Amino acid sequence: MDEKTQPLQIEIDENVARGTYTNLALISHSETELLIDFLFLQPQTPKTKVLTRIVTSPIHAKRFLAALSDNIAKYESRFGPINAGEPAPAPKPSVYQ
Repeated sequence: MDEKTQPLQIEIDENVARGTYTNLALISHSETELLIDFLFLQPQTPKTKVLTRIVTSPIHAKRFLAALSDNIAKYESRFGPINAGEPAPAPKPSVYQ
């Protein structure tokens, strides 16, 4: 590190630290932004709500993709392949409420 670079100090609230379980993500985009909506879809339930929405730039999304790919590769080298099966078709969302 050069003398101008200081380590990043990160704080996290207790509720955020607990995390939110999701099993569905809907992704959409414009020219300048990507939107990722995270949801939890219960079996045999035709309705759910967006739990968290991430809005980011295409550049940051591509960097995130690279970091996620790297972490999945590390996970699989330690614990074995992840069998994701065939991708499930995404449900068509109705109007957000």
